[in-house]
Amino acid sequence: MDDLRELPTTPLTLSAGQAPCVPLDIPANVATAAELVRRAASEGSQLLVLPELFLTGYELPGITASPSTLTIHADDPRLDPLAATCAETGTGVVVGGPTRHAETGQLRISVLVLGRDGRFVTQYDKQHSTPRERSLGISPGTHGCTVTLDGWHLGLGICWDMGFPEHARAAALSGTHAYLVGAMLGRGSGAHQRTAVMPARALDNTSYVLLANHCAVSGPYHGCGGSAVWNPDGTLLTETADTPTVVTATLDPAALAAAREEDPVLIDPSLSAPVHPRTSAVL
Repeated sequence: MDDLRELPTTPLTLSAGQAPCVPLDIPANVATAAELVRRAASEGSQLLVLPELFLTGYELPGITASPSTLTIHADDPRLDPLAATCAETGTGVVVGGPTRHAETGQLRISVLVLGRDGRFVTQYDKQHSTPRERSLGISPGTHGCTVTLDGWHLGLGICWDMGFPEHARAAALSGTHAYLVGAMLGRGSGAHQRTAVMPARALDNTSYVLLANHCAVSGPYHGCGGSAVWNPDGTLLTETADTPTVVTATLDPAALAAAREEDPVLIDPSLSAPVHPRTSAVL
């Protein structure tokens, strides 16, 4: 476990982007992603996060029917325009797309991280695949992922990951300061998840939380938009509506330190205490 008392000392500006995707058209969606990077850069952002499966849309049957052409990888030349835009603007990107495991060929829902110089940094595979995703042959990832930018440790999540408190907690206990999630949250129950779950993950872990969500029809869903950032005390920092846009926020190290001082849920001695048996009774 990293030193949970190690905190960043300078602010960090991040963005979440949302825009319609062209179904299964990776070059078109790369172009849209590049434009969103430019918009984020114009707002002073150092990193842009995009929604789940942004490079194809949430088009699972199409992806699984043609994995050889609709999965991406670190050296995929179709990502070159996006990498060039990152290098040009000095803004990194976390972009979602389908991948295949190099050794097993298993399909995964992933994000690829491109740095501020456009180089590939890392890949994270969604650890909590939904029942429908698994039924279509998409396998869950097996590792969490943290990226570090200007002293801030940023934990990555993809959509249903956020529904499991253990996922965000594992990131926080490993030393992260913010939890970044690209999602496909539709209207109705998805909108409820957005307003209920995301601030809870922030408050649970005294961490900033960022959501980048779809804002248009993608596969069987109509994204509810609402990309947003929550403070480490669970209050809303900034949000947007359901139209194509970029929402930008600056993470404040003083606010993070104050939240963790007031509510030391990550370092309380009870976390290392033995698990005690439960007492049960019948009324």
